[in-house]
Amino acid sequence: MRGIMIFLRRAVRVSVLSLMVVPLTAVIPTPPAAADTRERSKAVSAALARRMLAQLKVARPLSIRGYSHRRFQPRWAHHKGTCDAREMVLARDGRRVRRNAACHPVKGVWYSPYDGKWLKSEKLVDVDHVVPLAYAWRSGARRWSQARRRAFANDLRRPELIVVSHSVNMAKGGQGPQSWRPPRRAYWCRYATSWITVKHHYRLFVTRKERTALLNMLRTCR
Repeated sequence: MRGIMIFLRRAVRVSVLSLMVVPLTAVIPTPPAAADTRERSKAVSAALARRMLAQLKVARPLSIRGYSHRRFQPRWAHHKGTCDAREMVLARDGRRVRRNAACHPVKGVWYSPYDGKWLKSEKLVDVDHVVPLAYAWRSGARRWSQARRRAFANDLRRPELIVVSHSVNMAKGGQGPQSWRPPRRAYWCRYATSWITVKHHYRLFVTRKERTALLNMLRTCR
């Protein structure tokens, strides 16, 4: 009989503790999923990009006549000590990057968001101008001063410079989004918002086909 009473008292204690724990766990807020946060961020970026795109002038492309890479970038501009813009981007976008005394990367790993490739050699990567220099020339940069073109080509503040694979950069060339888009569709949203951000800052115009292509890419921001 005594054993039964001890068992009952223990059972009551367990039941009481269970009742106390349930309400506590029920009121603990569940943090939002990281995926949901990213999706909301994409939606906000897309909305802002649409507003900026609506402010851009729509016009026919200017002539390519007179263009040369040297009109923008005789060489990469130095930004910090011996480091030029290209070396700064390689260090920024890479992982476990080691540089020599001249600031040149000698080791590292880089991810190319255009095609989803991981690259373990600096020789396999390029620093891409999101809005190609030749394309910018035809979008209004033809009328700029040499100093402004040089600032554009070495801009580390806007999303104009990014590390990508050499092969995908060669495939892109100087094309706009109406002719070329990153093979990796998951990057279309980021690519379109970056393109629009750069063009809006530098007040470069867009063509009708370019504008349509950008709007279509922004629809993937979900």
